[in-house]
Amino acid sequence: MQILHPFLGSAQQYTEEVSNMDRYRPDHCPQCQARQPLTGHGFYRRTLVDVGFDESIRVRRYLCRSCQHTVSLLPHFALPYLRFSISVIALFLIARLLTGHSLKAAAAAATLAAMPYQRGQFWIRRFRKQAEHLCTPLAELAASPTAPTFVTRALHMLQSIGWMAAHHFLFADLRIHLLGWPPFLVPDGRMVALRPAAPRV
Repeated sequence: MQILHPFLGSAQQYTEEVSNMDRYRPDHCPQCQARQPLTGHGFYRRTLVDVGFDESIRVRRYLCRSCQHTVSLLPHFALPYLRFSISVIALFLIARLLTGHSLKAAAAAATLAAMPYQRGQFWIRRFRKQAEHLCTPLAELAASPTAPTFVTRALHMLQSIGWMAAHHFLFADLRIHLLGWPPFLVPDGRMVALRPAAPRV
């Protein structure tokens, strides 16, 4: 399971902060709710592309001794299962879907001048599919503007709230992915596991 790392600095600052295992150790398990600090369980590496940053970063992992599940502290600027940061994706989507730039110009606005055409189309397709599902929960944080489409409405709301603040609310509180979860994952990011129905008495 992934939860958000409470450190809110830049990607460069994050690489220094993540080495301190105890500073951000969760005091309870977000899966089984056991009220005991989690045990350090190493790191995994993932690549991250942010504005002015293109490197591999370490993601801290912890283990719950009660349920034996691991918890990863995902940096606040990263989206699960996507290599590019929220800031980069936001710059692209605003340029393409709000201001009407071409794919090439939108990629340049996101500091990705050499970005493949297919990547931009992938982000647009996923955001269009997810936009309607974002508008209702985001209405708790900002007034819903009058707009011709859910895509435009969601983009205006994200701009008003701030993409990072919206991501914190959606992911940490509601387990909603800004671009929608991949089809093989459930909203909490794990493979589907259903409990057997209780027998009738």
